[in-house]
Amino acid sequence: MSEEQSAVHVNFAKPMPLFPLDTATLLPQQILPLHIFEDRYRQMVGRALDGAGQIAMAVFRGPRWRQEYHGRPPLRPAVCVGQIMEHEQLPGGRYNIVLQGVCRARVVQEIPAVEGVLFRSAVLQPFGIADVDEESLEEVRDWLDAALSEGPLHRMVAAEAVLNCLRGGEIPTSTVIDVVSFMMTAGGEFRYRLLAEADALRRAEMVRADLEHLEGIIRRAEHQRPEDWPKGCSWN
Repeated sequence: MSEEQSAVHVNFAKPMPLFPLDTATLLPQQILPLHIFEDRYRQMVGRALDGAGQIAMAVFRGPRWRQEYHGRPPLRPAVCVGQIMEHEQLPGGRYNIVLQGVCRARVVQEIPAVEGVLFRSAVLQPFGIADVDEESLEEVRDWLDAALSEGPLHRMVAAEAVLNCLRGGEIPTSTVIDVVSFMMTAGGEFRYRLLAEADALRRAEMVRADLEHLEGIIRRAEHQRPEDWPKGCSWN
């Protein structure tokens, strides 16, 4: 399912609640379980559930968030809009929620603080949802199929699940690339770069380059007799 074909409607005319963290934690198509315990985010989830059930996972910009976490430290522009698919309210007002990434967006304008509202919100603008030339991604799709079937990457725990997506012909390659992004690539700055990249072909090239690098690491590891590694080591 591509972003523009998603059945989930996002009203970008209204401000979206923001849940910023120190790293990119959500990409389109990803399922993310969260335990909500801070007062501001308990309020945010409660209000979201009274409406469309959507929040945007944002990323702090720079190190200031460490000193200003309870304030309004600066944010990076790219966010991922998520839909609350499941929720459970716990004693004391805490929540367990399951968030599904819907689409990429950027912060256009943050809403000034309002008395009584503990969480941050912003006007967002979607990006990366234009029609994708799926044919241009076929080479990457074929490479992924071969690499996960026969190469070193087939050892990874997520390989079978990704292959099932690849071989489900109804799933567009652009969507598969997003799935690979959160199941098989490194986190941190690379994940944010994938979130912030609007062009699907460029994202596909980034993911392929990252996996080719990982292939090289696995090949080198294979020469170190992994059968002799300490118990508990794996190909994750």
